[in-house]
Amino acid sequence: MKITVLTLFPEMFAPLKESIIGRAEKSGKIQIEIVNIRDYADNKHFKCDDYPFGGGAGMVMMPQPIGSAILAVDPGHGARRIFLSPRGAVFKQSKVFELLEYEHIVLLCGHYEGVDERVIDLYIDEEISIGDYVLTGGELPAMVVCDCVARYVDGVISDGSLVDESFSDGLLEYPQYTRPAEYGGLKVPEVLLSGDHKKIDEWRKKQSVALTKKRRPDLL
Repeated sequence: MKITVLTLFPEMFAPLKESIIGRAEKSGKIQIEIVNIRDYADNKHFKCDDYPFGGGAGMVMMPQPIGSAILAVDPGHGARRIFLSPRGAVFKQSKVFELLEYEHIVLLCGHYEGVDERVIDLYIDEEISIGDYVLTGGELPAMVVCDCVARYVDGVISDGSLVDESFSDGLLEYPQYTRPAEYGGLKVPEVLLSGDHKKIDEWRKKQSVALTKKRRPDLL
């Protein structure tokens, strides 16, 4: 899978070169391409924003640099083009599985007061939000989408690690423990030390249901 990110601030994506996602890219399992929108501005100062028509605070990203960048990275519109926006549909695990069906995803990061609406009308397939709050730009949401999608690409993470995690079966994940068996006066539940895998599975299922009921009853 290839994920192309269009941004005014490519330096912000350095964390994607680290840890599991970084190793997956180095091994060729995924390709994450970071594109500077300024490189496609057709003015000598590489200007990409201007004052909004009708007045108002802040600046708006101009359509030309964004449109040229999109057409350069996806000339035949073979990719799924997504604008990270607080007015988009809230990002959920089900959307991750939808996006995995595409060989190429293009993520557009807005900034300032947003982008010229004509960019969305002409080039964007859908808008995605990572939550009901506003950030300074689309870079952090784009990193969230990259991480969520990339970890499900074949070979990035072992299949077993993807089975019993939060939202994998509509429930929150059960509590996890490791050595030592006692810490701070608290002991690991005896069932996890029993070696009885049937009882362990039952305990984990019960804990997942209880946690979901307490913290996210909307999922039940």
